Amino acid sequence: MSAQTVFISGANGYIAQHTVVQLLKKGYNVVGQVRSAAKGDALAKDLKNSHFSYEVVEVLEQEGAFDEALTKHPEVTVFLHTASPATFSAEDNERDVIIPAVNGTKNVLKSIKKVAPQIKKVIVTSSAVAAGDINELEDPKFVGGEDTWNPITYEEAVKGDPVAAYQGSKKFAELAAWDFVKAEKPNFKLTTVLPVYVFGPQAFVSGLKSLNLTAQVVANILDLKRDDAVPAMENSFADVRDIALGHIAAFENDTAAGKRLLITSGRFNFQRIVDIVRESFPKLADKLPVGTPASKNIFDHYNKLNDSNAREVVGIEYIPLEKTIVDHIGQILENRN
Repeated sequence: MSAQTVFISGANGYIAQHTVVQLLKKGYNVVGQVRSAAKGDALAKDLKNSHFSYEVVEVLEQEGAFDEALTKHPEVTVFLHTASPATFSAEDNERDVIIPAVNGTKNVLKSIKKVAPQIKKVIVTSSAVAAGDINELEDPKFVGGEDTWNPITYEEAVKGDPVAAYQGSKKFAELAAWDFVKAEKPNFKLTTVLPVYVFGPQAFVSGLKSLNLTAQVVANILDLKRDDAVPAMENSFADVRDIALGHIAAFENDTAAGKRLLITSGRFNFQRIVDIVRESFPKLADKLPVGTPASKNIFDHYNKLNDSNAREVVGIEYIPLEKTIVDHIGQILENRN
């Protein structure tokens, strides 16, 4: 019996690269979508695996964008849609962020139904901000997760700041996916994955050249000076390697069909991250601010987001903050010029 083939959009992304690596290790064949041959060649060079190939789809927002790529690969039975715009510098929220996210998702699903009826599982990467406003998610008393939605309206997302546009794009793209399945009744089962802040090392050192937004959050710690104040930021996090595992478990486990999987390992704040870096990398201890060191158990009394679906489906003990930060910062330090 030949290995199952998985198609993954946005294959050169932070989460997607780890997902591809793990898929290949598990014996799957992988077809990755990239926006240029140069990006596909670079990923193939990093992977060094004959079971990976790629297809160039430059513009995801065009209807039928995936028709040709999927027609060429009738062996594909699983589709992971990880590609979505993530920018906080758009000139026009609706044109540059919301519509591309919504149409990109809808066009993928339309193409699958039209030309790839053999695909039985579709996993769409959403975000925890589709489950709750970012200010709610920052609040340790917030109760929500897999069964809640961000209250933001379309008008608020269009007229709001870049954060509102991002939140709206995630909410309305995920809703578009669920609405499509309800209305069109395709052959495939849908599952959505909702990551919180995603930290952890890059799949390949080449990824350090252009860190994505959440990976840069941790990298910014290294720019702090001794006399700087420790930034007052707190939220939930997950290790990128666990997020990748979650995408795979979402199609390997039949109980995930029709569910939203919110993946979160726990809470973080900058003070705790600084503490971990100072403790784990002694050479940085005198270069970074001390702040007010926090207890390792500082988050134990906080409410936990509802992630029961994901915990059941993924079925592993998630990577703790300490290992995530040490691996993340260690990779950066090891490869600095």
